Parts: sequence; C-alpha cells; structure tokens
Amino acid sequence: MLKGKIHRARVTGSDLNYEGSIEIDSSLMEAAGILPFEKVDIWSITTGERFSTYALPADPRSGIIALNGAAARKVQPGDEIIIAAFASMNEKEAEQWNPKIVFVDEKNRFKPLTHAPRTLGHPRKLAH
Repeated sequence: MLKGKIHRARVTGSDLNYEGSIEIDSSLMEAAGILPFEKVDIWSITTGERFSTYALPADPRSGIIALNGAAARKVQPGDEIIIAAFASMNEKEAEQWNPKIVFVDEKNRFKPLTHAPRTLGHPRKLAH
C-alpha cells in the first residue's frame, strides 16, 4: 500500500560522485511519513523515468530535493518528480489505511490545498 508521497517536488540538485540516495527536506519527509534510509520510488513527471533509491534527510524547510550517485543521471535540477514510499500490511489494516500525501509548490514548500483531495466516499474493500 502507498505509505506516503511527496507530489510534484522539484529537483534542486544532483551529485553523481556521491554514494547514492535522495536527499529530501526533512520537514517534507516527516509530513509524508518517510523515514531516513527508507526505500523510496522516484517517478519523474518531466522525463517519465522511474527508479528506486533510499531517503536521507536534508535540512528542514530547506526545499532540498537532491539525487545522488547513479540516480543523478536519471533527473536534472528543475525536473518535477513524485517521491513515494510503500508499506506492507494485512487486508484488515489495508481497509482502514490512509496514506500521507504532501503537495509542494515550485520551491518545495508546503502547498495549501485549494480543493479537497480525492478520497473514496465509502470504506475500501479489497478484491478477493
């Protein structure tokens, strides 16, 4: 199940010579429920690239979203991405689950919602 995501973040930097990972503003990580060293999937809205790495916290409220190591070849500063983390759970837990979704502006600051996020109007039932 989707645990949390940061939607439409802008890449602020990349360092091919760093060991790896994605550095994420720690205030955004916390809001999305993403832990340090947790595996995250990165989906580039700009290029269509999809890849996985692990999350490292950057300074809070810094707006930093920086790809390192091999992942630096997949995106460029200014690209828009989605950062997603997933969790395993049993069916009973999944029926009540609500992921943490964080929306950001072009500077990776929390974006006030101008509309209610889409949700199901009824309890979720999983197919058997």
